[in-house]
Amino acid sequence: MNIESIVKNNLCTGCGACISEDTNKQAKMIWDENGFLIPQLGPNSTQEKMIIVCPFATQQKNEDELGVVFLKDRAKNYNSKLGYYTNLYAGYAKKFRETSSSGGIATFVFKKLLEEKIVDHLFIVKEKNGEYSYQFFSDFKNITKISKTRYVPVTMAELFEKIATIDGKVAVSGVACFVKAVRLKQYYYPELKDKIPFVVGIICGGLKSKYYTDFLAQSAGCFSEYEHAEYRVKNKDSSALNYKFSCIEKNNNKIHMVEMKTLGDMWGTGLFKSNACDFCDDVVTELADISLGDAWIDPYDKSGLGNSIIITRSLLADKIIKSGLDESDLVLDKLQENKVLQSQQGSFNHRHNGLKTRMKLAHINGKLFPKKREKILIDQSFLLNKIQILRAKTRSNSLYFWKITKNVGLFNEKMKSSLVKLKIFTLINSYLNKYSDKFGVKNK
Repeated sequence: MNIESIVKNNLCTGCGACISEDTNKQAKMIWDENGFLIPQLGPNSTQEKMIIVCPFATQQKNEDELGVVFLKDRAKNYNSKLGYYTNLYAGYAKKFRETSSSGGIATFVFKKLLEEKIVDHLFIVKEKNGEYSYQFFSDFKNITKISKTRYVPVTMAELFEKIATIDGKVAVSGVACFVKAVRLKQYYYPELKDKIPFVVGIICGGLKSKYYTDFLAQSAGCFSEYEHAEYRVKNKDSSALNYKFSCIEKNNNKIHMVEMKTLGDMWGTGLFKSNACDFCDDVVTELADISLGDAWIDPYDKSGLGNSIIITRSLLADKIIKSGLDESDLVLDKLQENKVLQSQQGSFNHRHNGLKTRMKLAHINGKLFPKKREKILIDQSFLLNKIQILRAKTRSNSLYFWKITKNVGLFNEKMKSSLVKLKIFTLINSYLNKYSDKFGVKNK
């Protein structure tokens, strides 16, 4: 594999780590036709060097191998699905819960990192001029400005292009593939371990195309230019799943909103998702110092203000969380492994259990795919394999149909057939599982 083949086979998630490895400085990040950020190579780009930090390259160390390097000596426990960890929690940050996504734990951690001088800067996704991108941030007094979820493609290419000129230490946040890219850079350049002493992992259900935000904006009734997209406007009087999308129409400053539950399943169907995400087997950002996600389990999902799942992996991360408990800034419960696994069960079912099928499908279609951990590759029932095939088709159709329509009404009409088929097979599987549980008959 080289960078060109990564891009050609839609295995790039836009992390941008490879850009800094182009000795001839010809590569740059651009938007592709599907609404994702990818590297554009120059005629003399040094691909053989760039590929060493690509999280989806076949020749890379996997998460287990990198976990041994970065976390084994810094964590107390190990689970084959969760990776290395010290403690498991669920709950929220009192001060930041209402203004943040989930339970506001990420904002609390970022504030602590800056306040206690563990780092001098954060490299995080932040709003600028109505849009979102990775930026350096160092003012903990304005910490609430960084506390929202963003389902929009971003790149951290700037981090490794500028980090040598940045005075002080930097903490980085990112989804699993971005975290892995950071660890790969640190693996090949050990001096970056001191420069980037803390990594915050954001548990991710899949990266979305920029078309996803356009789809949401039109679904909310905004058909012209918009800004300040907010993907999770909470309803404190309802459940965690009952939230809205909002944006502001540029020409009249009108606020447009739509209840997400009226749009159907945006995650289980794979709508607008990157193909590369179907070849990621890291569900809970195994290589971060701390992993944070939504607590999609009872009773935590009953609160519209949100709760977070917290996996502290390094002792430093656990110390930060415990300081929040000691100072009564955090309201947390300790969890057992099975509860954390349950909170992300849908993602484990898709990303782990269905991975072998997707790899076979890619092979049949002549597509390259990264080498994955053998322990994750399992055989599924015919019905579950069929669902994987339908999801892959639904995912690709969503990107294609939006490109040719750019209109939510026409898009919904063209997607109807794919979504109905997927729903029927999913319902059949759900029914058979209930039957199997009731009568002790295995669903094959």
